[in-house]
Amino acid sequence: MTALHLLPGAGEPGPEPARPLHALARVGFGPVPLDFHRLAAEHPAVQSGLTLAGGADLELRLACTGPEELRAISTALLRAGAAHVQVDLVLRALRPGPPLLRPVS
Repeated sequence: MTALHLLPGAGEPGPEPARPLHALARVGFGPVPLDFHRLAAEHPAVQSGLTLAGGADLELRLACTGPEELRAISTALLRAGAAHVQVDLVLRALRPGPPLLRPVS
């Protein structure tokens, strides 16, 4: 008979995989709008989304583990009925800093 030994942390979910590849996906709906909540639940890379009026119907903020996951999400969007998907990679995030104060002369 083999004895079982419990290891600390065994069975607990591991740390989230690193998601260094950030992108924006602009999606045009097909005949039926996409279900954002289902999409976000199925793909952990989907961080947030905006519904838009204009050239795209939906913009998704993505944080992917790599190019393979990004391709998988693009393919999933098209299979879910998107008419078109445009993906732009995020090169750098810009955040406002403190205002620059200049002395009054």
